[in-house]
Amino acid sequence: MTDQPILLKPRRSRAACPICGRPPAPEVKPFCSPRCADVDLGRWLNESYRVPVTEETDEDGETASGAERD
Repeated sequence: MTDQPILLKPRRSRAACPICGRPPAPEVKPFCSPRCADVDLGRWLNESYRVPVTEETDEDGETASGAERD
């Protein structure tokens, strides 16, 4: 073994634009253009994307917020 450090090449991101699949642009990363960034924002605002949520009940049968469902 040698005492010299091993030089590693910097990793390049190979992730594609999530909207159209083109390579990302640095100024709007992870998107390729401001248009694709706006399309993604519009999808979030129109609730096209949703995060699944499950309501948990405590031992009294109440929801976590404290309000009971009718």
